[in-house]
Amino acid sequence: MSDHWGRKRQILALLSSGQFVSGEWLASELGISRAAVNKHVDALESYGVAIYSVKGRGYKLASPISLIDASRLVKSIDDRCFYFDEITSTNGFMLGHTAELKNGDVCVAEYQSAGRGRRGRTWLSPYGHHLYFSLFWSFPQGMTQAMGLSLVVACTLVEVLKSFGVENIGVKWPNDIYLDHKKLAGILIEMSGQVDSECQLIIGVGINMAMSEEQGKGIDQPWSDLSALATMPNKTDLVIVLQKQLKRDIQLFEREGLGAFKMRWQAADLFYGREISLLIGENTVEGVCRGVDEQGAVLLETAEGTRAFIGGEISLRARE
Repeated sequence: MSDHWGRKRQILALLSSGQFVSGEWLASELGISRAAVNKHVDALESYGVAIYSVKGRGYKLASPISLIDASRLVKSIDDRCFYFDEITSTNGFMLGHTAELKNGDVCVAEYQSAGRGRRGRTWLSPYGHHLYFSLFWSFPQGMTQAMGLSLVVACTLVEVLKSFGVENIGVKWPNDIYLDHKKLAGILIEMSGQVDSECQLIIGVGINMAMSEEQGKGIDQPWSDLSALATMPNKTDLVIVLQKQLKRDIQLFEREGLGAFKMRWQAADLFYGREISLLIGENTVEGVCRGVDEQGAVLLETAEGTRAFIGGEISLRARE
């Protein structure tokens, strides 16, 4: 860890009590000048850490910060684990190193300067507030072997989050995770390689853990986070459990295909049995959601019969 981030993490640790602490006290504890404290606090705010600053009272975190214990993480994961305080994007890092990676290798960061979501959207990635995670996997039979994988990852996320006490959670096809009907987590799978020969996949996961009010203003859809839980999941534990469960589920998917997950998907599907609208480009198709097929397509019961839809610019919405 660079001294640049080592000092900032020390400041965050001293602010973790949730109480106001003075700049003078921080300077004394760290053995640095008051001006240096100001500089580090300003830098943290530029990385998206909301810090209250009140004259005569000092500094206080606006919302809790959960940082990875890098040493424990690396020791607890059998595969290689790359950990960064800041990075352009965890998916981007892994895509740049596919030739060196093996199945199960992961990259985790506290901050992404250019986090990516589906359809080219930006994934807001303030320092320390959320989980930014990518896992590498290679499929020897090509991209067709990986069809439906994003649904498997969504099932994994739901199972893992439930194991940490998260309730009222479900999935919106193809792979968005919702808590109390607001988006909690997203999945971005990026591929390199060939359609009919070996391909490499990077499975990116972003989970909102503690969104500040200011950060939330920059999101253009209803969102949720884990801050209302009685006990916030330890982020290090969450990464360890997620990595291990993903490996088990992807191996099951390789052996048995998406069929092994259809019941798990149906149990988590927020729209199963409901009337929905599919927005396909400028067209709208309406019907009753009947889950997914063996390729991961959403099934829609319409007046013309049950039809399958997959890929493209498809948006799924509940009918009013």
